[in-house]
Amino acid sequence: MSDDNRITRRKFVGSAALAAAATLPVYGQQQSETKSPREGPEERKTQRSPDHHLPNETDPGARNAPLEAENPDTVWGAETDSGTVPPFKYSFSLARKRIENGGWTRQVTARELPISKTIAGVEMRLTAGGVRELHWHVSAEWAIMLYGKARITAVDQGGKSFVSDVGEGDLWLFPPGVPHSIQGLGPDGCKFLLVFDDGNFDEFQTFLLTDWLAHTPKEVLQKNFNNAPETTFSHIPKKELFIFQTELPGELKQEQTESQEGTGMVPKRLDFRPSEMKPTKVTAGGEVKIIDSKNFPVSPIASAIVRLKPGGLRELHWHPNADEWQYYISGKGRMGIFTAATRARTMDFEEGDVGYIPISQPHYIENTGTTDLVFLEMFKSDHYEDISLAEWLAHTPHKLVDQHLQFGKAVIDAIPREKMVITPR
Repeated sequence: MSDDNRITRRKFVGSAALAAAATLPVYGQQQSETKSPREGPEERKTQRSPDHHLPNETDPGARNAPLEAENPDTVWGAETDSGTVPPFKYSFSLARKRIENGGWTRQVTARELPISKTIAGVEMRLTAGGVRELHWHVSAEWAIMLYGKARITAVDQGGKSFVSDVGEGDLWLFPPGVPHSIQGLGPDGCKFLLVFDDGNFDEFQTFLLTDWLAHTPKEVLQKNFNNAPETTFSHIPKKELFIFQTELPGELKQEQTESQEGTGMVPKRLDFRPSEMKPTKVTAGGEVKIIDSKNFPVSPIASAIVRLKPGGLRELHWHPNADEWQYYISGKGRMGIFTAATRARTMDFEEGDVGYIPISQPHYIENTGTTDLVFLEMFKSDHYEDISLAEWLAHTPHKLVDQHLQFGKAVIDAIPREKMVITPR
């Protein structure tokens, strides 16, 4: 598939009426001819009230009221929800923090969210001068800076170096096996999200410089480092540093020059600044920036940064090439998923939450708050793909669509042919 075709397929529903019609409660439809002769439409309709005061809605006894208040679409699911759908949400607030002198970290993996099979996420906070020690992973590391500034370093297979400072909203990508480090800068360090292309990734089981050398015989280290005196290695920590506090790094250009001596800089930059790119598409309801190997060549992980204005809807759609891992940066919203065979579920999300949708499962995200909803869509793929409901219906013979849905030809003809990003509010 060409790049142009991939972009063309990223279409969003342009008709709020279409989205509403597609999610109407099923109890208003014509009944099956196989129903009981004494079972009328009103008898089959489950009674519900907006404030949940009816006898069949009461919930006496023990309740976690604060949790329920944060998750109304789980407690009182949409009337279109049906069947058993595994949870597709986990909050970083529930993950254990490992706290060190230079900061802290916590993770959400397949161990915390079993459905998340292809991607895992890590939140990390570093103080000013705090260092995530020199290390590497078997998995690729994609990252976005959520707060503050940091200095990142890496060395590739050819000995070429990369040293750069990154700030809020900036991204970086460390390929598998490439050693790297991250250090918080002044005045208040940083916080960032790491995304790994392995659901079973474990941040606490990485290859660390200090851990490795502490378990290497000193006579071997002597030979490796030009027969340096054995006392040279007496201060190697006996326990991994992992995250530790130290002084701030030197001047950026000086450290870049020192690191690149003899071999030079990596051929492709390992950082990316979304603030310098135009949105892929903007509508009255929000915007999206799509970042994959087309504009960030080193990244084997595709992403989209989505901003929904209050009332905005991320269209009904699905992704045919990969599972979707989400991270909610700010705001509040809800997501509805359809998993086939009459199964559907709606859950609420806010900042710090992780969402996950298996490949090809249709879903939507709606801003239910009063401020912008900003979230990430992440994919274990070097390119982004999606198919929207509007795109599908707009480019299928309209008579055939109407025979299925009975929307009326006028509504179907009005579905936009040109791609949208977010449906209008």
